Amino acid sequence: MPTLYGCPNSRSLRAAWALEEAGADYDYVFVDLFKGAGRAADYLQINPGGKVPTLIVDGLPLTESGAILVWVAEHFPDAALLPPPSDAVARAEAWRWLCFCLTELDAALWNLAKHRFALPERLRVAAMEDTARWEFERAANLLALRLEASPCLAGEAFSVADILAAHCLAWARSAKLEIASPTLTDYLERNLARPAVARAMAREAAAKADAA
Repeated sequence: MPTLYGCPNSRSLRAAWALEEAGADYDYVFVDLFKGAGRAADYLQINPGGKVPTLIVDGLPLTESGAILVWVAEHFPDAALLPPPSDAVARAEAWRWLCFCLTELDAALWNLAKHRFALPERLRVAAMEDTARWEFERAANLLALRLEASPCLAGEAFSVADILAAHCLAWARSAKLEIASPTLTDYLERNLARPAVARAMAREAAAKADAA
């Protein structure tokens, strides 16, 4: 059974969401990033980067949220979280937008977070916020263009690319970035209303409560 190491209000929700969409059995271990547990020696042995999520599969650690989403999609094909190989165009779109979200949306949001609180204070540059906001807005506009033409990023069907995009939009909203496009706000609300999201959030909250 896979074991997911994660923390609420982090990228680990993406992994839990995908696992819940897949109907997977998995264990969840709470890593209290806000109290430094990500830098503890025992966790660094699992993930030397000290970040979440980490998914343990057959004793081996899989890091990086995008890689975990793809692993879930490929190991639970009945959940149809990626278009089948026979639909080469839709599958390519899923890969395209998953990569776009990681390199454009997520990157801008992480730069914002680093210079707000994650980096040591001496390394933070307040002026980076304007740059990160501009980068996010530009990427969000491109995402909106795609979603004006298609209900999901890979076409008609929900995929792991949508998990990643919706999570990035939710992260932006929590960071007080404006999401002006009605297309994006509708897309975000529609995806956050999926039952798997509520189950994933409940799983994370329960793991945190059990660790208290």
